[in-house]
Amino acid sequence: MTTTLPACPQCQSTYTYADGAQLICPECGHEWPAQAAEPAAEEARVIRDAVGNVLQDGDTVTVVKDLKVKGSSLVVKVGTKVKNIRLTDGDHDIDCKIDGVGAMGLKSAFVKKV
Repeated sequence: MTTTLPACPQCQSTYTYADGAQLICPECGHEWPAQAAEPAAEEARVIRDAVGNVLQDGDTVTVVKDLKVKGSSLVVKVGTKVKNIRLTDGDHDIDCKIDGVGAMGLKSAFVKKV
């Protein structure tokens, strides 16, 4: 009896295999739960700001806390306006460009929608 396993969500490899309740890709090493492989991809992720407003691509936000820029002596000050954000998956769920700092990732917990 053959079973068809889904392709790897990161590299699209078809050589995935099951290890208990996990699916594993031998090419890129990505692991994900077997039950959440298909239904989770269909659900839309809602990203909210520090006060609970729903964020969308292209929104303008302001920073609610001084943020140190890793690997630099720069600081993004409270009240800094960030225009045209892009929402992403991961720990830092906002990609943006900040004047004087450049491109960086922000956590939605440290911004407020304007």
